[in-house]
Amino acid sequence: MESSTMEQEMRKKAKPLKEHQWLDQLLGEWAVEGEMTMGPDQPLQKWKGVESVRSLGGLWIIAEGQNEMPDGMTGSMITQLGYDPQKKQFVGTFTASVMTNLWLYSGTLDASRKILTLETEGPNMVSEGKLARYKDIIEIKNEDHRLLTSQMLGEDGKWRQFMTAHYRRKK
Repeated sequence: MESSTMEQEMRKKAKPLKEHQWLDQLLGEWAVEGEMTMGPDQPLQKWKGVESVRSLGGLWIIAEGQNEMPDGMTGSMITQLGYDPQKKQFVGTFTASVMTNLWLYSGTLDASRKILTLETEGPNMVSEGKLARYKDIIEIKNEDHRLLTSQMLGEDGKWRQFMTAHYRRKK
């Protein structure tokens, strides 16, 4: 099979579903303001940044962001999200210039279709050498505002929010 014919056959099978289209509301240029703490005894740190989100074939979104870090340096991050119809889950990755972990996401939309909860596992930020479960929760407030909250599951079995970020569409 010629490569162009094979590509055409693959495109027929990979049609965007309503879940892929849900991700389209994240497309665009965003200004970000957030705050986070690295642990229960750590001070709250505020930060600002920008994010540019583009589509990859209507099936994936790729978000590239830059944030000012508390030490004055700039941190960069890339998020890739899509929907896997076989798993019936949103899937994706997150990487950042300030960490060595590749975060692998799997998640679902709530019944209102306003909140996407992405679950992952990574280094425990309060117990060195251990892993922890995390949730990144994207809530659509309106077409120009979304909220991202991040939570970590503590050793006591309780989820603790450690980051909040407001994304506002640039006009």
